[in-house]
Amino acid sequence: MAAPLRSIAHPGPVASRRHSRAFGERTALDVTIEPGESIEAGLGRGLAEAGCHSGYVEIHAGRLDPFRFVMPAGSPGESHAAWYSQTHAPEGGVTVERAGAIVGTRDGAPFVHCHGLWHSCDRERRMGHMLPPDCLAAEPIRAVGTGLSGAVFASRDDAETNFRLFAAEAVEGWPPAANSALAVTLRPNQDVCHAIEAICRDVAITRARIHGIGSLNGARFEDGPPMASYASELLIREGRLEGGKASLDVAVVAMDGTIFEGRLVRGDNPVCVTFELVIVPDGEPD
Repeated sequence: MAAPLRSIAHPGPVASRRHSRAFGERTALDVTIEPGESIEAGLGRGLAEAGCHSGYVEIHAGRLDPFRFVMPAGSPGESHAAWYSQTHAPEGGVTVERAGAIVGTRDGAPFVHCHGLWHSCDRERRMGHMLPPDCLAAEPIRAVGTGLSGAVFASRDDAETNFRLFAAEAVEGWPPAANSALAVTLRPNQDVCHAIEAICRDVAITRARIHGIGSLNGARFEDGPPMASYASELLIREGRLEGGKASLDVAVVAMDGTIFEGRLVRGDNPVCVTFELVIVPDGEPD
């Protein structure tokens, strides 16, 4: 018999529905964040120029200075199951290795949730939760990905976790998407691969690319040591759905700053707080 899935107790009532989702018309995004512009301002501008409500983009290189980030941490009290470290501000900025960002809205304005890997001036490799309003481009930085019209990641108060979290929602009054991708957010204490598979099965998607970021309560890999940290920050490096089965190659950072990388074991990787995903069915380009 398989061992029970790890779980974490959040402070609020457990929501009956364990995900939210919305289809959106997809558009290829190619945004340049200009020198002196923040990640949040640049991505919000690029999304608006493309006529999209939300999206997912990746950055694969570029200098950010100033740069601000936080790490996953234990909660200082009973109000949350996990929290964040103090804000870190490395001198001299950083060079991004790879970062992934969900671009949505909060209180009517652009809002960006971003996890990334980077190298500081002393060449140390780090990972964490980047603070997009406080991270400024020191040179032109290219971000590419998938924009969505008719689906939005909207920041909402979440009673279960007591955080403000993105929820994937349909934009009211928007026509059905013809060239569609799926915006998804996942709730805690469910295996991320199995949850993706169930959602895709329900909407008849069998092959797709999976993009996104999230958090895990511990992590188990097909080939590599496990991560024990119950709070973490994760970036999907390569995600695929083939024959209805999900495969996620990820980078994830533990509370002590250790970075773990590899392909997740299906069925043994529960969501800690949230996952935010853009699922792009195969057959047409991003």
